[in-house]
Amino acid sequence: MTADVDRHELRQIIAGLSEGVILVEPDQSIAYANEAALAMHGVEQLDDLGGDVDAYRERFALRYRNNRSPEHYPMERVVAGEHFHDVIVKVRRADQPEVDFVHSVRSLVANDREGNPSCLALILKDVSDQFEAEERFETAFNANPAPAVITRLSDLRHVKVNTGFLEMTGYVRDAVIGRSVYEVDVLAGARNRELAISRLNEGGTIPQMEACLTLPDGGSRFVIVAGQPIAMGDEPCMLFTFADLELRRKAETALRQSEERFAKAFRLTPVPTVLARLETFTVTGINAAFTRVFGHGEDAAVGRSCAEIGLWVAQAPRERFEEAVQRTGFVAGQEVCLRHQDGSELDCLASAERVEIGEETFALLVLQDITERKRGERELFEAIETVMADTSWFSRGLIDKLANLRQPGIRDDNGANPTLTLRERQILNLICAGLDDDAIARRLNLSRNTVRNHGAALYRKLGVHKRAEAVIWGRENGFPLNMSGP
Repeated sequence: MTADVDRHELRQIIAGLSEGVILVEPDQSIAYANEAALAMHGVEQLDDLGGDVDAYRERFALRYRNNRSPEHYPMERVVAGEHFHDVIVKVRRADQPEVDFVHSVRSLVANDREGNPSCLALILKDVSDQFEAEERFETAFNANPAPAVITRLSDLRHVKVNTGFLEMTGYVRDAVIGRSVYEVDVLAGARNRELAISRLNEGGTIPQMEACLTLPDGGSRFVIVAGQPIAMGDEPCMLFTFADLELRRKAETALRQSEERFAKAFRLTPVPTVLARLETFTVTGINAAFTRVFGHGEDAAVGRSCAEIGLWVAQAPRERFEEAVQRTGFVAGQEVCLRHQDGSELDCLASAERVEIGEETFALLVLQDITERKRGERELFEAIETVMADTSWFSRGLIDKLANLRQPGIRDDNGANPTLTLRERQILNLICAGLDDDAIARRLNLSRNTVRNHGAALYRKLGVHKRAEAVIWGRENGFPLNMSGP
């Protein structure tokens, strides 16, 4: 009778508890469950749990947190007198597989004075929300491409590692999980290792710092590592995240080597070369050939724009040239007139191309001095014009060669020969025959002014400025040369 009274009082005590309580008899029958325990199974009556452990098995499928099916349900374990706590099980109803709960279960075994079990109880706590949050975190943690490791602060052992860390380092998961922070050292070679270790022991934030991880194959990998305290359930932990510096270091090495090759070629090229910022054309570098040809040294040129240096003789061509480079990124072989430091003028071929160095944009200018060539051409043309003032003693073949050398032909805007009137053709024919304006006037019975007016109109059509150029055009376009004179 006393035992029944005690059992009744016990049920009254546990009925109002927020935790679920299930009482089990030694014969594995389910004696009692409070409302919290029933709600945690999605049922309303004790019979819905099943009369005993076997019936419970048929109605509810259990899986432990490691996703394994238990050989013995917690109910069987408590009947066997086993003491356990914080066992996490996922409970799913057989008749409603879409309904499941997550329980944190501990056992309670009370013995009577003779040492026989008198009260066998399961204490349940609904941790479904916590478990779902942890599952979401687990999914996000594993899916995050950024390498990461979670270390438990109580014993400094790694409890989680994501795929990003495994792929970056070459470790396998089992070689990381359960190892201490010193066995798989995530702070190896840290730039400020003492501070990092101190913050780790305190459970404080570890600021970003460069480190060099030791890899399982004996190699190493440069990273940026940082640590952030987090809680995993009730366990304080440290979340280590990493940024791989290997690709950046390789890119920096390749860029440095590329820049070194560019600098070497820039210095050694025999053609005057200038490197300037594209936006302002401020000079950032010149080579030795530029100093040799134009006289400006680095002290006088670097840090100043081409306009400030006074490199261009005329400002309008400079502005057109710079605008074309900024707009198209490329100018090739443009004839320009540039100024030496001493004030003398040089004929040059200027080319430029837009180049990217690091994160900045520049214009690379190549300036070829053609002063001597242009002087030779001018002298040759002046000589041709002088001798062609009187063409009566030239052979036809020589006239043709000189004409081709001086000016390869004149065309209108559409590339065709201009249309001449009959009178213009007559005058051109006589000019090619070596007659002056007076002789042409007499031959055509015109006044001298009329001949000059026709001649001026003829020159405009042909695009020439001198009598010698008109002779060249005529000979190239089939006008006969009268060698006998008037």
